[in-house]
Amino acid sequence: MNICMAHRGWSGKAPENTMAAIKLALSEPSVRAIEVDVQFSADGVPVLFHDFTLERTTDGKGLLTDHTCRQLKELDAGGWMDARFSGEPIPTLEEALTAVKGKCTLNIELKLAGEWHFEQVKKVVQLVEHFDMASEVYITSFQHEAIRCVHALAPGIKTGLIFCGKPVLLFEQLQAAGASVISMAYPYLTADFVQLAIADGYTVIAWTVDNPQVMRTIMGWHHDIQICTNHPDLMPEVKYT
Repeated sequence: MNICMAHRGWSGKAPENTMAAIKLALSEPSVRAIEVDVQFSADGVPVLFHDFTLERTTDGKGLLTDHTCRQLKELDAGGWMDARFSGEPIPTLEEALTAVKGKCTLNIELKLAGEWHFEQVKKVVQLVEHFDMASEVYITSFQHEAIRCVHALAPGIKTGLIFCGKPVLLFEQLQAAGASVISMAYPYLTADFVQLAIADGYTVIAWTVDNPQVMRTIMGWHHDIQICTNHPDLMPEVKYT
C-alpha cells in the first residue's frame, strides 16, 4: 500500500515544521510518515526549519544559523499562517523524535548550506540512537557527503539522497553514499524508473505531490512508492475532518 508522507508535517493545514503540523499528521492514522527539515542553531542544536533565513515563516530576521536555540525559541513560527497558530515555536529535533517515536516513520532532511561539520551530522545520529529510533527514521539530504557520514556512523539507519532532476550515474551515486532511499521531485519520475528502482531494493519517495490526479497516476506505478504531500487529505485513503 502506498505510504502517505506529510511534507513538513501536515503543512497544508498547520505551519510547516512545527509541532502543530506534526501532531495534526499524527492524528490521521493513514499518514504513515512525516518529513521534516533539520538545520542547526548557532549553539549547535538541531531544529526544524526549512529556509536558511527566518523572514518567511517567523517574525525574526536574518540567518537561522546566527541565532541560538534560545533565541529561535522566542520567535513566532505560526502566526504567519493563521492567528490560531500565533506563538507556535520552532521545535527541536529532540521534540519531534519524542512525539513521533512508535507512531510513524520520520524522514529527517538535513539542510546543509555552505560549510557544515561532521559533528552536526553526528549529533543527529546520536539523537536518533538515543531514542532507539534507527528503524523508525530515514535521514536524507541533497548533500551526498553528509549522507556518507551518516552511513559510516550508523549503517543501520536508512539513508537517502534527494534529487531535483534525474542525474546520470544516479544509482552509482546512491551506492557511493550508502543510500537506499531515492527522494525525487515527482516531475522527473517515470513508471519504468520507479519499478526498476523498487525492484532493485530502493525506497522511492515522490515529492511534493499536491494534485489528486497526479497522486493517483504515480500511485498506480507501484504500490510501494511513497507520496510526500502538503495535503495528505487529498490522497484517496486519507480523510480529514
